Amino acid sequence: MNVRDLVPWRRNNERGRNLAVLGEESPFLELHREVNRLFDEAFRGFDATPAWSGASHWPQAEVEESENDYRISVELPGVDEKDVEVVMHEGVLVVRGHKRSEISDAGRAVTERTYGRFERRFALHDVDEDRLYAKFHNGVLTIIAPKAPDSRDKARRIPINQPSLTH
Repeated sequence: MNVRDLVPWRRNNERGRNLAVLGEESPFLELHREVNRLFDEAFRGFDATPAWSGASHWPQAEVEESENDYRISVELPGVDEKDVEVVMHEGVLVVRGHKRSEISDAGRAVTERTYGRFERRFALHDVDEDRLYAKFHNGVLTIIAPKAPDSRDKARRIPINQPSLTH
């Protein structure tokens, strides 16, 4: 949404155009233009990245949960397996790595691809860390995180709108 859509009048409305043509600059019109310019500059960077690019959450991931495990698939096109690291530490699965460019910056005119270091974190507190495994195939890293046997029984349903025992 453009900030200008929130303004009840437009810059090119009839009154503004007439005042500018006649040279009768109103202080309110000048203030209006200045505020519009400030908003345009302040919000210039927003929505600059297309929603489909995924640059804000690169690499893109998908997490599936079954009764016995979690399956995390991370898309890493153009990344070598040797440039990826998977670490489990205190209930957090970390996928990090580095995507390198095949083209030098000097030869690149335009790019829509993402390069550089990346890191994604997934909170998985109820997994059996000794049975985790990962596979890398066709640019997709798949991590299987089996749930710990006792984690399935940890869920407890909380009654809603029941009288409190302390009141």
